[in-house]
Amino acid sequence: MCIVLVTTAHPSYSIIILDNRDEFILRPTSRPHWWSSHHQQILSARDLQRAEQGTWLGITRTGNFAVLTNYRETEFHDADHPIQGTRSRGGMVTAWLTSPDDESTEHFVHRLLEGEGVKGVGGFSLLCGKLRKDKTTQHELEPLAIISNRSGSPDDVPWVAERRGEVYGLSNTHYDDPEIWPKVKIGKEKVLEVVDEVVEARLGEEDLVNKLYAVLDMDTLPEQDGQDFEEYIYHLRKSIFIPSIGNANPPKTIPEADAVASAKQEAVVDAIEEAEKELKAEETPDQGNGMTGIYGTQRQTIILVDWEGNVTFRERSLWDEKGNPIPRGQGDMKFEFQIEGWNGESKGNEFHPVALL
Repeated sequence: MCIVLVTTAHPSYSIIILDNRDEFILRPTSRPHWWSSHHQQILSARDLQRAEQGTWLGITRTGNFAVLTNYRETEFHDADHPIQGTRSRGGMVTAWLTSPDDESTEHFVHRLLEGEGVKGVGGFSLLCGKLRKDKTTQHELEPLAIISNRSGSPDDVPWVAERRGEVYGLSNTHYDDPEIWPKVKIGKEKVLEVVDEVVEARLGEEDLVNKLYAVLDMDTLPEQDGQDFEEYIYHLRKSIFIPSIGNANPPKTIPEADAVASAKQEAVVDAIEEAEKELKAEETPDQGNGMTGIYGTQRQTIILVDWEGNVTFRERSLWDEKGNPIPRGQGDMKFEFQIEGWNGESKGNEFHPVALL
């Protein structure tokens, strides 16, 4: 049950983005790196479990940004909305990251949600857009869209981050869900508290980052009290950070991590059985090598973008490839670059809230 927190409240940064990736600890995942596709230079880690090698979060040199959370399914026998899609959710992130520079965010929203764009993909929410200055104001960002294939049409897509002083949160439900998950509520409050504290005390970037990591480390998960893993899943919505939970001795065939992490407790067994059948049908014997029953927060990411378009991208890995915990800070990576076209030189960052380009 991942979480994304976004704020425009810090005066020195146009936007600050925080993300916890909660996943099976040994799901094979690369470290973040620059890679190229469709003439785009992309910075991201990549999911090595699926053939598409998609990602859950990434940014391009020209400022295209996207981060994905899974949608917690509640209808397990809905053929139109499968728990385990035939296509990777991570492909939705790379679809935007590899988009041509002259494609607007709004056009991408329509392209993805109309036609075949999300067919065969398990439930997801995608926060995406161009991290560029608004050409009309020069002191605000272009808005970001939150796309979900489980609620609404292109015209219903929420647009966020276009105003200063705001904070937004997204986890494993759609953004407009009237039931705000505890982890999102806590996360939004704590991020604003950190920004206020740092600004008031005139602290620098390292202090800011350390305090933001402390937010991502907040563990308010209730005690397991004898509940098995399937019963305990529901409570993951209550904590920003997920400590390692689950069974260290998984069955020979492991279901797709997305299916288990997002399953409703009373139907998890059915979800596992169905996922096992799909894996056997695909005849991919290596698939089981990269997953175990131990689940928790696997990666943490913080992105800072200042008013000159300078990006600081930090990722913290909490586990090594053998499932051993990494002490805080020893699994950190840092990238810095400047967004090309930050001041609105590209045609693709024009925003028209009514008419489709």
